[in-house]
Amino acid sequence: MGETRKKNGFIRWISSGKVNKRLCIVTFMFFPLLLLLVFTYIPFLKMFQFSFYDMKYIGGREFVGLENYINVFQRDDCFRALALCGYYIVASFIQLGLALYFASVLSFKVKGGGIFKGLMFFPFLVCGIAVGFVFKFFYTRGFVLDTVLQWIGFELDNLPYWLRDSSINNASLAASSIWRYMGQNMVLFIGAIMSVDSSLYEAAAIDGATGWHKFRYIIFPSIKTIIVLNMILSITGSLSVFEPPYVITGGSFGTSTYFVIMNKLAHENQKVGLASAMAIVLLMIILVATAAQKLGFKYFFGDGEEEAIRVKRKREKAARRAKA
Repeated sequence: MGETRKKNGFIRWISSGKVNKRLCIVTFMFFPLLLLLVFTYIPFLKMFQFSFYDMKYIGGREFVGLENYINVFQRDDCFRALALCGYYIVASFIQLGLALYFASVLSFKVKGGGIFKGLMFFPFLVCGIAVGFVFKFFYTRGFVLDTVLQWIGFELDNLPYWLRDSSINNASLAASSIWRYMGQNMVLFIGAIMSVDSSLYEAAAIDGATGWHKFRYIIFPSIKTIIVLNMILSITGSLSVFEPPYVITGGSFGTSTYFVIMNKLAHENQKVGLASAMAIVLLMIILVATAAQKLGFKYFFGDGEEEAIRVKRKREKAARRAKA
């Protein structure tokens, strides 16, 4: 009889709404955390361990301490590869600027705006490998880009080799990232702009504000958080570029980025320990760059949320004065 009461009490307890809510939370958290642990944190710890060994994928391993890290800083190709990231960082600022411009325009009622948004966002949906092959044929001598330029009036013999000329090939590869990622950032900016209180625009219109004034004093301060996030993602992505140079040029003609060199060391030369050390060094560089960028942005532009609140209060006061 006592066991029956305990069993019924357990059933009532497990069936209660409070317990069910907690069980749902724990259940939905368990599997994502398990996948994150198995496929992210454990592999990262193993990679950190491998960075202290001279090893291949198969065979024995020898503990070498910090020798791999010292080797990374002594290799000229690693720092040349990091220097190439400058092209992609410049491209990221260009695509962020274009994305912010188009988002500022398309956030309001524009004829055909929905179609334009879809066309701009579509490149982000295309696989990076496919984008690489598209631009490989786009830049190939005598193909799409050269043909279009010849229609305009350029002579083929006067055009550079877009993928072989070391003075322009890295800029050509960086341009492909502008085409691919501008739509993604534009959509993020549009979502942020549309969340701004519409009464601010009405108050600005009463004050006779132009489109530039609305952007400078309302839109920009209100979406600083999203701008900072997109800048961090763009710069960290620029430091770890892999697909464009790997697919389009195979890292030839001076286009090997840090990730391309790391891939060659790990998979072609079987220097797993050295490649792991390169990955850890890159992680440290990304963390430092992210922190410096965030602090610098906060120093020069302040806190976006506080600025947005200040602007909102100012516009509300102006609206009340206008009505009075």
